Amino acid sequence: MNPTAAIHVAKKQLGLDEDTYRDLLGRVTGKRSAKDMSHAERQAVLDEMRRHGFKAGSNGSRKRLEGRFAKKLQALWIAGWNLGVVRDRDDAALIAFVRRQTHIDHVRFLVDAAEARKAVEAIKAWLAREAGVDWGEGTDKPAWLREPGAQIAMAQWTILANAGVVDRSFYAFRAFVEERAFRPLGQMKAGEWRGIMNTLGERVRKVR
Repeated sequence: MNPTAAIHVAKKQLGLDEDTYRDLLGRVTGKRSAKDMSHAERQAVLDEMRRHGFKAGSNGSRKRLEGRFAKKLQALWIAGWNLGVVRDRDDAALIAFVRRQTHIDHVRFLVDAAEARKAVEAIKAWLAREAGVDWGEGTDKPAWLREPGAQIAMAQWTILANAGVVDRSFYAFRAFVEERAFRPLGQMKAGEWRGIMNTLGERVRKVR
């Protein structure tokens, strides 16, 4: 794969929106378009994207399940994998879980919001109970910590701290995120937590 194509695969894999993607290019090379870069500049961009979690050889994203509520369910299932709670990340395991909760054979047949809520809330309750995820959205929390990705990352950090792998302090967590993020903690966008969760997930699965 040529570097330009690899950059676009990495953009998709990391879940970068257009503004964040352009900001990254500009920060690394001073240019906001990959087509204007030299080969060395494109390689520098790829190196930066790898540092933030891009895995070469991936097709850029996990195949999406069909269905009105499939995207949310799949995201929660992968969050469970990254928290060391879900042992089988395959979609077949998610489908089986949804079947047990709703008695509906496949997520593509899950069209009723009330039925979908049963499965969503069951996964969230599982992750809260087994991994300590705090799903609260109260105004006492900073805005960034009301994002599900941030809530999952905080739970991952606590798991690692309890295992003696990382410093428990908030300052250590913030430093970790900001070293790998494309912007300060308070300016993180929802999609940008994906790379953080995946990076922490590799470490969490080793200790759980």
